[in-house]
Amino acid sequence: MGMKLLRKRDIPEDRYTNAFLGYGPEESNVTVELTYNYGVNKYDIGTGFGHFGIAVEDVAKTVDLVKAKGGKVTREPGPVTNGSTVIAMIEDPNGYNFELLERGPTPEPLCQVMLRVGDLDRSINFYKKAFGMELLRKRDNPEYKYTNAIMGYGPEDKNAVLKLTYNYGVTEYDKGNGYTQIALSTDNVYKSAEAIKLFGGKIIREPGPLPGINTKITACLDPDGWKLVFVDNIDFLRELE
Repeated sequence: MGMKLLRKRDIPEDRYTNAFLGYGPEESNVTVELTYNYGVNKYDIGTGFGHFGIAVEDVAKTVDLVKAKGGKVTREPGPVTNGSTVIAMIEDPNGYNFELLERGPTPEPLCQVMLRVGDLDRSINFYKKAFGMELLRKRDNPEYKYTNAIMGYGPEDKNAVLKLTYNYGVTEYDKGNGYTQIALSTDNVYKSAEAIKLFGGKIIREPGPLPGINTKITACLDPDGWKLVFVDNIDFLRELE
């Protein structure tokens, strides 16, 4: 996938190892956090997690490279349904899906995370009001019985976005045990926690510093039960240093 290993840390007392990968420094880019729990070699991804989106300049060329490296292609390159954007789908060795989207040069190639939700309007309202995201676009596909909403903090071609998918008539999904969380930065974890409570989220870790490293975080569940974490901006930069 052309990502760089940005850092890796082993926590033997808790029996796990983390690796952080992405296309640029963690201070300014989105990263994927991979976690290996000692002795666990398989996870149930469930039916709720969709995919990660990766922006590339040439989808066909990237797919050829993936194949050459022994990767699994689950959708050959071609236009998206009812659109012109060229996409392809690949599956990593653990079964996670990655959508390749053909775009011009972008400062954020790791451009999308897709989650399935049971009530799209409820989710849009939650992410707007509790997280301060904008609804960038919404598209209904009645022929295939689903609707997508793209949420984010800026234009899709320059920022990572959250893609919410509602499949007609499906209100609940099996989340499995592979997905852990999406982490976002904030200037004030205490105010973020209050907004989450006010607009329908559930706080599962009250805001405050983590033991040992003193980085302030708060963790919540959205209306569909997806876990998200807010991390204090300044504390996180200090942690990286």
